[in-house]
Amino acid sequence: MIAKLKGVLEASAADHAVIDVQGVGYLVAASSRTLEALGPVGGDVTIHTEMLVGDDFIRLIGFASAGERDWFRLLNGVQGVGSKVALAILSTLETRDLQTAIAAGDAAMVARAPGVGPKLASRIVNELKDKAGGIATAAGGTAPVPAGASADAVSALLNLGFKPAEASKAVAAAQGELGEEAGLDALVRVALKKAAT
Repeated sequence: MIAKLKGVLEASAADHAVIDVQGVGYLVAASSRTLEALGPVGGDVTIHTEMLVGDDFIRLIGFASAGERDWFRLLNGVQGVGSKVALAILSTLETRDLQTAIAAGDAAMVARAPGVGPKLASRIVNELKDKAGGIATAAGGTAPVPAGASADAVSALLNLGFKPAEASKAVAAAQGELGEEAGLDALVRVALKKAAT
């Protein structure tokens, strides 16, 4: 299995790139976000990959981060979500936004992606709600809420074993009580009390 490619970006198109690795050109399908992150043609690139093998095809899918690849695997595991739909979702939503939507049960946010109707979006949210907490986002964190102390607080609760939806709800309640300027320690302390009630 090919897990990563390191080489020169030989060509880039709307839905794929060609990476030259010591004279061998690998055609790699990717989300628009990953393709933008690769930089200009001729530059050095490192891309995480997932190799899909079927009866009549072998495809490489590329990702700017291992976290994005993990999200692709999760999405691809949902019935009705193939590689094209998974890439469409990852092109439309940043991994942090996707994690937030799933933790909050926001199927409408997921349905913004081309090819994802309301029923499929609901299925994605329902099936991934308990799995999404430990997946790293493109920014490197695991917090399903906006950046700052609240993100760190959610991450802390996730590390303590809370489910994403529970952690987000408890931190949001704590932030509502303490205000936007609340520090991490205070947020975690109050969020734990909120979660326990």
